[in-house]
Amino acid sequence: MNDFISLLKARRSANNFIPGVEILDRELEELFQLVKFAPSAFNLQHTHYVVVKDPELKNKVYEAANQQYKVKTASAAIVVLGNKDAYKDVAAINEGLLQLGVMSKQEYDMTVESVLGFYEERGDAFKHEEAIRNASLSAMLLMLIAKDKGWDTCPMIGFDPEALRQELRIPDNYVPAMLITIGKEAVSSQRPRGYRKPTGEFVSYNIF
Repeated sequence: MNDFISLLKARRSANNFIPGVEILDRELEELFQLVKFAPSAFNLQHTHYVVVKDPELKNKVYEAANQQYKVKTASAAIVVLGNKDAYKDVAAINEGLLQLGVMSKQEYDMTVESVLGFYEERGDAFKHEEAIRNASLSAMLLMLIAKDKGWDTCPMIGFDPEALRQELRIPDNYVPAMLITIGKEAVSSQRPRGYRKPTGEFVSYNIF
């Protein structure tokens, strides 16, 4: 547990990366093999990642991100997407449990029916919120895993989602939740950690 606390405190949002540091596909694969254990509503696994390493495409992400320098110097820019239609996969996702006998046919049918109804009854705004909510859970885990593997990251919301959609051919049912830059931080320019509120300012018990 102490190792986790140290990791938690060591993770910082890196604003400046060492240029020219390569992150290998196998290293990224190691990260995502662990990210897949992130929680998601009904285990629907709403999140899709687009990893951009190609210099020409990364430059287009840089332009879409208001020319923020950290995108240019990062080893990769990772677009975090949430699938608004993830609920439609409920049957396929639970089929393995049915085949293993963990779920009865009745439980399986009820699960599929209830999840489909849950999302369809709440409409498009809810599906959009769910896409972002679940993608954000996954993204936080990605940043912690990356730090544990020796990589630094920075979550970003300052980008044009429609420009990213066009340049990276993102389907309409996926919502760009955030952009994460990953690389090795240039610690010589690291700023002191920003002010953190005492718990009394952001925690209430029982009522607000």
